[in-house]
Amino acid sequence: MKKQKLSFKEIIFIGSMLFGLYFGAGNLIFPIHLGQTAGAHVWLANLGFLLAAIGLPFLGIIAIGISKKNGVFEVATRINKIYAYIFTIALYLVIGPFFALPRLATTSYEIAFSPFVSSSTGRILLPLFSVIFFILAWFFARKPSKILDYIGKYLNPVFLVLLGIVVILAFIHPLGEISNAPISPDYNKGVLLKGFVEGYNTLDALSSLAFGIIIVTTIRKLGVTEPNAIARETFKSGTVSTIAMAVIYTLLALMGAMSLGHFKLSENGGIALAQIAQYYLGDYGIIILSLIIIVACLKTAIGLITAFSETFTEMFPKLNYLWLATGVSVLAFIFANVGLTKIIMYSTPVLMFIYPLAITLILLTLVSPLFNHASLVYQLTTIFTIIAAFFDGVKACPDFISQSKGAQALISFAEHYIPFYNIGMGWIVPAVIGFIIGLIICKFTYKSEPQG
Repeated sequence: MKKQKLSFKEIIFIGSMLFGLYFGAGNLIFPIHLGQTAGAHVWLANLGFLLAAIGLPFLGIIAIGISKKNGVFEVATRINKIYAYIFTIALYLVIGPFFALPRLATTSYEIAFSPFVSSSTGRILLPLFSVIFFILAWFFARKPSKILDYIGKYLNPVFLVLLGIVVILAFIHPLGEISNAPISPDYNKGVLLKGFVEGYNTLDALSSLAFGIIIVTTIRKLGVTEPNAIARETFKSGTVSTIAMAVIYTLLALMGAMSLGHFKLSENGGIALAQIAQYYLGDYGIIILSLIIIVACLKTAIGLITAFSETFTEMFPKLNYLWLATGVSVLAFIFANVGLTKIIMYSTPVLMFIYPLAITLILLTLVSPLFNHASLVYQLTTIFTIIAAFFDGVKACPDFISQSKGAQALISFAEHYIPFYNIGMGWIVPAVIGFIIGLIICKFTYKSEPQG
C-alpha cells in the first residue's frame, strides 16, 4: 500500500536503526580518547568532532535522499561511471572487510577479554572470538528485510540501556573536574579543527553513503515509494539518529576528560572505557562494558555486511547476495586477527585520502541543482580533491613510509604550497578551486544537460 509519509513510530524505529548502524566500536572509543587528549579544551574539541562525526553523516543521508538515487554508486556516476565503480568499491572495502568490520571484532575482544588473558592465550582466543562474532553477524545479515527488527527494535535499545548505566554513574560521581584536566600538546591550538579531523575516525561520513541503500530500501518497504516523499522521510529519520548521537558523543567525551582526575591518558579509548567501567562497577563493570561493546559492534557489523552485499549485487547483478555476505565475513575475520592498534595505524592514511572524496561528493550532491547536475563540476572538483588528498594520505602513513626521503619531499612541498595541510585539511582549498573553475566553464562555454 502506497503512502506519502511514515508514522511517528516508524520514523523513530528507522532513526533507531540508523543510530544502531552507525554506533559501533569507533563511536565509543574515539570520543572517550578525544576527551582525554583535549582535557580542559574538551568542549571546543567535541564541537569539531560533532561536525565531522554527525554533521557530515547527516548531510550524507540527506544527499542520498534528495538525489533520488538508490545509493552511493548511482550518485557517483554523476562524476564518471568508471570512477563510480572505483570509488564505491574502495569505500565499501574500507568500511567493510579491510578496516571497519575487522575493527568491530577486534575492539570487542580487546575490551571484553584482552585485560584478563595473557598474550599467548590471546593468540588463540582472538581467532576463536572473531569466528563466533562474524558467524553471528553473518547469520543476522542473511535476511536484510529483517534488519529494522534486529537493530532498530531490539539490539539498539539493549545497547542504550547498558551504556546508560555507566554514563549515569560517571556523572553522579565524577572522577575529576573538566576545568582541571591536563591538555595534550595537540590540543593547545587549532582545537576545533583537530577535533574535526578526529571525527574522521568514526568512519560515519563514509557509512552514511554506504547505509543510504538500507535506509531507502527500508522506507520503500514501509510503503513510501515516491522519490520526494522518500527524501522527506529520510531527513526525519536522520534527524532522530543525529540528535541521539550528538548527546552520546558529548557525554562520552566529557567522561574521558573527567577520567583524567583519576587515570592517566590511555593508549586508546577502549582502555579508558574499561578503566572507567571497572572503577564504578568493579568486575561487574567489565561484564556490562563487554556486553555494551559486543552489542554495539554486532549491530554495526550486521549493517555493514548487509550494505556491502546489497550494493555489490546492485553493481554486479550476477553476484549472489548470500555468497557476498559470506565472503565479506570471511575476509573481515582474517583481517581482524592483525590487532586493533595495527588496524587503526594502517587505516588512517586511507581515511585521509578517501574521506575528502566522500565529503565533496556529499556536498556536490546537495548543491547539484544549482549547476544543473553538470558532470564537469563534479569531475573538476573531484580531480583537484584527489591531488590534495593524496598528500594528506602520505603524511598520515606509518613512520616507515612517511619518514622516507620521497614521502618527506612530498610533505615538504605540501606544507609550503597547500593551505591547511598541517592540520590535515589540505583538500579544502583545491576542492573549492576545482568547483569554481567547473562553474565558470559551465556558465560561459556550454549549457549542460541535466544528468539526473
